Amino acid sequence: MNWSALTDPLFLTPFLTGLPLVVGLAWLGVLLRLRDEWLAALGLAHLATASGLAGLAAGIPAVLGAPLGALLGAAAKYRSGQRSNSAYALMILAGWSATLLIAANSALGESLAHAVVDGQLYFAGLRELSLAWLAAGLILAGLPVLSPALLRARFFPDHERANRLPAWRWHLGFDLLVALGVAAGTTTLGLMASFAFIFIPAQLAYHLGGNWRRTLWLSALLGVSGYILSFAVALVLDQPYGPLAVAMLLALSVLFRSTARKA
Repeated sequence: MNWSALTDPLFLTPFLTGLPLVVGLAWLGVLLRLRDEWLAALGLAHLATASGLAGLAAGIPAVLGAPLGALLGAAAKYRSGQRSNSAYALMILAGWSATLLIAANSALGESLAHAVVDGQLYFAGLRELSLAWLAAGLILAGLPVLSPALLRARFFPDHERANRLPAWRWHLGFDLLVALGVAAGTTTLGLMASFAFIFIPAQLAYHLGGNWRRTLWLSALLGVSGYILSFAVALVLDQPYGPLAVAMLLALSVLFRSTARKA
């Protein structure tokens, strides 16, 4: 076991890259669950992976290519008028096929495609750190503004039409925030890890939170706890971060659910 890795300054930048992201992703997950669009994380992550890989094939860093694909996907989803998981299911299929075709027909090969899918958190540098904090900052600044409108649209859908409100602003704004957050997460935490940090903390918080404010804070606490624990265990056991993070979040989910049943 590599205990010395926990105090190695080399891993400080990767740790600080993922930390703000998991908070932003957890809060996005709560609102996506509210809108019954939790599959968004996986759909946009697949598009981000495909565009990030395409960018690498063209000599563009994945940290720049991945957000472009996710943002275009979010814009196309809003343009189509669909507010359900159906649009994101199509994104999963499109992103998956594009990723494998790009890997098979470029000099990158499948090994780099797997690296993008599994995440590159340990190799995060200044570009990844900047994108992560930018995405997290926009999410944490934007959600308090967008949340009241999104809650009203969910529980009082006729209010927007009756008052002729410009609903496109908050719906599109939220879709773009999700796209940016997922793209930043995909290029660092990995495709499935990003999905796990959106889906599992929000799912648990919905069952345990009790009210909206507590649900938001509980989802963030669960996301941060899962992130720190999996980061430490991955370093000590010398394991890839993405798959281990998913396993740790699943273990936390089982633990909290079993504790809740006993209570």
